[in-house]
Amino acid sequence: MLKMSEYVNKNEKLDHELKKSYAAAKKNQAFLNLIEKLNAPDELLMQYTSRLEDSAQEYDNCMKCKGLLSCVNQVEGYACLPVVEDGFIDFKYRPCRYQKKFEKETSFLKNIYAIDIPEAIRNARMKDIYTDDKARYDVIKYLKTFIDNPLKGKGLYLHGNFGCGKTYLITAALNELAKKDVKSAIVFWPEFLKYLKTLFNTDSFEEVMNKVMKAPILLIDDIGAENTTAWGRDEILCPILQYRMDEGLKTFFTSNLNLEELEIHLSVTKDGADIVKAKRIIERIKQLTTDSEMISKNLRK
Repeated sequence: MLKMSEYVNKNEKLDHELKKSYAAAKKNQAFLNLIEKLNAPDELLMQYTSRLEDSAQEYDNCMKCKGLLSCVNQVEGYACLPVVEDGFIDFKYRPCRYQKKFEKETSFLKNIYAIDIPEAIRNARMKDIYTDDKARYDVIKYLKTFIDNPLKGKGLYLHGNFGCGKTYLITAALNELAKKDVKSAIVFWPEFLKYLKTLFNTDSFEEVMNKVMKAPILLIDDIGAENTTAWGRDEILCPILQYRMDEGLKTFFTSNLNLEELEIHLSVTKDGADIVKAKRIIERIKQLTTDSEMISKNLRK
């Protein structure tokens, strides 16, 4: 056990070291700028010298930063900054101006339920669509009308060559509607089926199915690219389409196959061929959509 004199000496030594570290830190202009904003007594500030130095560095990084891609802070888009509360200093992560702008510009994405959609597609915008190809005019015209009256009329079964921008066009329209607080769902069909298999016999399976089945607007992307199974066709796709047909919910499809080719694709599984069940799927797609072909430039080259 320390004697009283030893205890006092130890505390005095610690206090001296704190003052020394604090005085050294104040020689840094970024540190000085930060503590001046806190308007707190030195006796309090010096107890947090090390953490305040870290905060000062992050704050200084923010002042010199030119964008989120240039962020060097520990948490991208945020700075850990001090706040004086009830005689103590707490440190909280605060978004920078670029992060706030990004969150504002992408807040509409909360209205889109998406599974396995690339970021470039998720960020699609109507103002960025390629308009130099006349083969795309009819689809673009339809989508502009759709944006004005999203729940009126049928959706599209949009098929065409690989890379011509089918998914981008429809997603761009859904993003415009999301900004108007219209909710939708986008699923990349081959991966969606794989994802559902991982959820089988869990509560999440029904939750995901319901989100897709009952979405006010749904895009089933790249149908026909999956390996056809009786389960995927009869237990997943058919109930989704039946429900949406019964409820009159707007539905879109993209595919590299036309409807005749899709019917053949859906009819054959490893268990054999079932033309009747494939025809039932096609009939539901026809009830939900207008068939539209787009043969255009491959924009992925």
